[in-house]
Amino acid sequence: MSDPITTERAGSARPAISTAVRELSTWGGHLQPSAEQSELIGATAQDWARFARHWDDLTVDTYMRDGGAYRHRRYGHFTLDTTTGALTALPHGPYRQESAINPLNGGIERHFDPLTPAFAEDPLTRSVVLALGEIFSAVEGVTRWDVKLHPFRIVTSSGETGRPAPQGRHRDGSTFVTSLLVGRTNVTGGESSLHTEDGEQLLAVTLSEPGDQLLVDDRAVLHDVTPVRPVDDTLPAHRDVLIVDFDLL
Repeated sequence: MSDPITTERAGSARPAISTAVRELSTWGGHLQPSAEQSELIGATAQDWARFARHWDDLTVDTYMRDGGAYRHRRYGHFTLDTTTGALTALPHGPYRQESAINPLNGGIERHFDPLTPAFAEDPLTRSVVLALGEIFSAVEGVTRWDVKLHPFRIVTSSGETGRPAPQGRHRDGSTFVTSLLVGRTNVTGGESSLHTEDGEQLLAVTLSEPGDQLLVDDRAVLHDVTPVRPVDDTLPAHRDVLIVDFDLL
């Protein structure tokens, strides 16, 4: 698998990029189906299957003030220069959101385990981030970004509901936020939605295929995800996503 911005692929994918830029600029959201995403970054089914295995290495989030043990995650922090394609890892540190943004878990420094080297070095990680950077740079007219990666696994069972958005309808406090589906195993629910400040629903969709991705201008709209529950209580059940935060530098 190669980097996403090659001349041939960038030309063939240009309409998809233009549509994403237009929708983000006009109403604040864009749904990128798996087929479109895969063409844009040159990903195959085998690439997505390899990428999904990193989610087996996530660790339990111990900061959930609702008492739940249903969220597994890791965290990585980078800078991105879209003119050069330089994606640079920053020293690992805590993640913080203020309580005004995250009333459930905000207001403290949360220390999550870092991305594994295999995850950070996976070519799909770089390709996803660079493709997003191209889109967001076209929207904002800038080339340098602060990028945070949050791989999440939301686990559910007969005894515990999995809550991808336990704080309810919310913002993350970033410039742009994306949700990339990596896999759904034996779950129902998990519908993503976007809303205006006054509560009007702009979009509702269940990301279902590896590579389905929702792009959000976090300043313009609020987002939410419904809980997930197992289809078969006797089998493991989880929803795996990669959340990427882009902030202006």
